[in-house]
Amino acid sequence: MTQTQGSLVRQITDYAHRADPYPIYAELRKTPVVHDEEGPYIVSTYWEIHGLLHDPRLSSDARNLDPQAASELPEEDDPGLPPSFLKLDPPEHDRLRRLATAPFGPPHTPRRLHEMRGELTRIVGELIDGFEGRDRIDLVDHFSYPFPVTVICRLLGVPREDEPRFHAWADTLAASLDPDPDPDPDPDAAERRRITRQARTELATYLSELIEERRRAPGDDMLSALVSGAGPEGRMSRVELLSTAALLLVAGHETTVNLITNGMLTLLRNPDVLARLRKDPHLVVPLVEEVLRFDPPVQMLPRRTPLSEIDIAGVTIPQGASVWLLLASGNRDPQRFPDPDRFDPQRRDNQHLGFGSGIHSCFGAPLARLEAQIALTELARRLDEPRLLEDPPTYRRNAVLRGPRHLPLAFEGLRPNRSANRSANGSPNRSPNGSR
Repeated sequence: MTQTQGSLVRQITDYAHRADPYPIYAELRKTPVVHDEEGPYIVSTYWEIHGLLHDPRLSSDARNLDPQAASELPEEDDPGLPPSFLKLDPPEHDRLRRLATAPFGPPHTPRRLHEMRGELTRIVGELIDGFEGRDRIDLVDHFSYPFPVTVICRLLGVPREDEPRFHAWADTLAASLDPDPDPDPDPDAAERRRITRQARTELATYLSELIEERRRAPGDDMLSALVSGAGPEGRMSRVELLSTAALLLVAGHETTVNLITNGMLTLLRNPDVLARLRKDPHLVVPLVEEVLRFDPPVQMLPRRTPLSEIDIAGVTIPQGASVWLLLASGNRDPQRFPDPDRFDPQRRDNQHLGFGSGIHSCFGAPLARLEAQIALTELARRLDEPRLLEDPPTYRRNAVLRGPRHLPLAFEGLRPNRSANRSANGSPNRSPNGSR
């Protein structure tokens, strides 16, 4: 395939390639760093991406972009919901990340995730029980979305009845992450910016009210801990609480929806692996790691910028230029992973980039891993003869958070819910007379 570098860059965000962007990535890897004239520098090979993720000269703060690169970013002009710490550099990033992680898990609350396992298994079991009487479902609508949303609501203390409200906000804000290098005027761009600003404003208002409720009456949820917690570095300010809570709500389920859906799609395309998982549930741990390499939910990290000139792979990237790191391409780099286009859950030395790396690596990764492990294990065990009804499925438009919008499945029946049986045979939830 003979194409200009510029056309290859545009194809990254072309929806026509959303179902299978990996041939485009393979073409890009022939030139590890591609510059599309006045557009971003695209980095597509594993070792170069890994090095930049650990390079303190590469900034995540858009304020360090040069004026030309900054003018291409979507507007984020709502002062009520400022950028999260993901878009900041040290020392501000480090302070806020430490405060955010303190109530989330290790090392400060090391048993939080362990103690959630039973609840996660119960939620998964109840969702699959809801398939009873059906012979087909949309995995996204009936399982992959409601599971992590329920989890993040309970973790943060968001009332479950409010979930539909922030679902719409999360979809809008996630779509705003999508880079668009197309220089042609978009007649709908102004309306999309208006909708994004409105979603940011509404979410900020909602979170402000929720934070005040937790300030008056703290619970045992994570938001209460963020509001009331104070350590050597003090507490988060009001705007820092808002941006961190918004990040946790959106990122806490968007990536996990795609991870579970991409994982099940991959299993159904590899029925031998699905059969192995059904027989050996312990396979799920390396299997989820291979999904994160093979078809990661976060495909790229756009909008990074050098604080000074960086020479990489024979290319000098100037200070202030826009840089995109193609994580999904690095995960398929044959210089790092043998036979990279083969799905192999027993792959050795699988140090993938599925959750990034360096100071901005996903601090919610332990929860996302656990959710995906439980979800894929139970789907494999309980669905009899599952099969795809549409391949490739319909994908979401987002090129950054990539995953199917719908995944229609058919199956012959359901196996018993073991967690429900255990509950009925001796859990504290059992009624005094033994009835269910």
